[in-house]
Amino acid sequence: MMKIIITGAVFVCAVFTGFGQNKISAMDQSPMDMCYYPANFPILKIQDKITEPLVARVIYSRPQISNRTIFGELVEYDKVWRLGANEATEIEFFFDVTVGNKTVPRGRYTLYAIPSTEKWMIIINTETNTWGSFKYHSKKDVVRVEAPVQKLNDQLEPFTMYFEKSSTGFTLSAAWEKFMVTIPMKISAKTSAKKPVKTTKKILP
Repeated sequence: MMKIIITGAVFVCAVFTGFGQNKISAMDQSPMDMCYYPANFPILKIQDKITEPLVARVIYSRPQISNRTIFGELVEYDKVWRLGANEATEIEFFFDVTVGNKTVPRGRYTLYAIPSTEKWMIIINTETNTWGSFKYHSKKDVVRVEAPVQKLNDQLEPFTMYFEKSSTGFTLSAAWEKFMVTIPMKISAKTSAKKPVKTTKKILP
């Protein structure tokens, strides 16, 4: 019996030692978040309140102002920005959508921005699973669209992105500090009657 107890204790110590060697990362200061169109789609799904299919999802990190000057200093004007922190922001479309005057096929993409004082250039790019904008290459751009800068009345501490329904489709907004841009989007007329792409296979019990 004593031998079994000692063996178990050695195993537990080994497990915790293994965790220490793996160096579990601390909580990130810029937490990762998601936004959906329709807004709050997962909550609506579990409440059985879905009235329209999932069209788009954004995965992004949310840095804080933390007493810094953001635009023009931390985020330099006229340079490609990851549109958040850490990994470059990604957007997934479950239908073909129209952004600007161009159709973007359903699938997963990276979102970048080139901010300036009056407008931001929003970029949808095919290079995914990347950190920052260090590997950005314009040859992989799918579409570029300009979005005018809007000034907010109150300062927004965390970088924030969200979708909203519009009269012509839906919009994606990005806001931080005292500035916001909004990008109009809509489901492509050619694919609006089709079913969205399936992202997971059904697992049988």
